[in-house]
Amino acid sequence: MLDRLSALLARFPLHARVLHSGALPRMLDLQDTRHGSHLHLLCAGQVDLVTTTGQRLTVTEPSVLLLPRPLGHLLLGQPQAATELVSAAIDFGPSDENPLLRGLPDVMQVPLAQLQADAAALAPVLQSLFAEAAAQRCGHTAVVDRLVEVLLIQLLRHAMAQRLVDVGVLAGLGDARLARVLNALHAEPERPWTLDSMALLAGMSRARFAAHFSAALGTPPGEYLGTWRIGLARSLLRQGRSVKQVAPEVGYANASALARAFTQRLGQSPTAWLMQESRGAG
Repeated sequence: MLDRLSALLARFPLHARVLHSGALPRMLDLQDTRHGSHLHLLCAGQVDLVTTTGQRLTVTEPSVLLLPRPLGHLLLGQPQAATELVSAAIDFGPSDENPLLRGLPDVMQVPLAQLQADAAALAPVLQSLFAEAAAQRCGHTAVVDRLVEVLLIQLLRHAMAQRLVDVGVLAGLGDARLARVLNALHAEPERPWTLDSMALLAGMSRARFAAHFSAALGTPPGEYLGTWRIGLARSLLRQGRSVKQVAPEVGYANASALARAFTQRLGQSPTAWLMQESRGAG
């Protein structure tokens, strides 16, 4: 069976860092969030999620909440209901580099009952998460971090299987023909892809493939490939790789070709972009 997520997870491995686990006395303040994603697992009770953009969501049943992009928010417990919560920051790459994040809504809520119905193997993961959140045993933080990562992957699987996202990468990966193409683009961006070669892989005519891809992903195939390549180049450059090393790995003949494409899309050269990133990190 085609693995629809591994190529993306190999390029942008996710890492969770638990911020809170256990009873929520009154409030968890994440209003100053500027980077990364957040996942909240409501184990019991009730919680209100209030974002800095004015969105308010009241959750009254055990659920997973995913905020895939930087978005300041508060989590408010209710005095009349003992709220048990696991909250984690998720490092999944910047949202303008990882296409999975670009395609998700600002806030995704999935009740645990729905998630478990779609993934029977999730039950022992949740049992372990609940037990670790309550027990605070030796190595507790590392265990909960890893379990949250498993939970997030299960959530992405569920979103694909149930078509929770209408447009974007998860929508494309939910289509068997488009998934073959997307998986290949993600795994082998260095290949000299053309519209014809992508259509052939999908088993569709050139015109039909182009229209179907654009409708599902919200962007034409060539534009998606170019955005993927530059996003991947940014990730590799941030790791300390040189432009010369990165260019052939993401499908450009040489450093000059990558620099031209990079500048065309981002309005600055790789060198200027790296300097800006360094200043921002400092």
